[in-house]
Amino acid sequence: MLLAIDIGNTNIGIGLCKGHDIVRRFRLAADGGRAPDEYGILFQGLLASAGYKPRDIKGVIISSVVPVIDRTLKYAVADYIGVRAYVVGVDVDAPMRTLTDNPREVGSDRLVNAVAAYSIHKTALIVVDMGTATTFDYVTEDGVFAGGAIAPGIDVSAETLHTRTARLPAVEISMPERVIGRNTVEAMRSGIYWGYAGLIDTVIDRMKVELKANPPVIATGGLAHLMKDGARSITEIDQDLTFKGLKITYDGMR
Repeated sequence: MLLAIDIGNTNIGIGLCKGHDIVRRFRLAADGGRAPDEYGILFQGLLASAGYKPRDIKGVIISSVVPVIDRTLKYAVADYIGVRAYVVGVDVDAPMRTLTDNPREVGSDRLVNAVAAYSIHKTALIVVDMGTATTFDYVTEDGVFAGGAIAPGIDVSAETLHTRTARLPAVEISMPERVIGRNTVEAMRSGIYWGYAGLIDTVIDRMKVELKANPPVIATGGLAHLMKDGARSITEIDQDLTFKGLKITYDGMR
């Protein structure tokens, strides 16, 4: 069984991969202040909750945008699971060529998402990953990562609106019943949600104009479900895309 770990700026996603299936999913807060022992004990507890033991794990692969945490997790995995953890971009490269000016600048999560999406669809496509940041990445017809765009995530935008203003409250982000809000909270929810849906659609529309093509758009990330009915340009949501890309990358090592 493979443990696939995606370290983001806000959360750590964990997928238990058995054969071709992802049998369990977990999410932890990304905390750079935790010691390896803390993460190790958490891993053991998560495995136990799913009915597995550390000895059931035969491999671990990590994508990370927070280097201090991936180093910590490597120690935790070695001490508490007993296998070596491989970090994409450090110990192993994602199996995809890139056309970017500096391939090492591209986040490993973006690359493994692209690897999985192309492996599934076998065509040119756009991948949108909605997390702390929202990334838009284009993969060519022959499976090359060609670059993309990066925007603030919806949570970051909403938090900034609250913290940088004197009288606007923190609000729950969800699809509002109407665009024209009748009070401050309704107005904020509408502006945040529909403004963000418009951001997604505008970036994708402009990418398609630049490409002179209409590729499918695959969305993933913890916040993708929020936009499934709001952003008309999204054709499919795959919440397991990163885990699938990590598994493909790991399988390519053997």
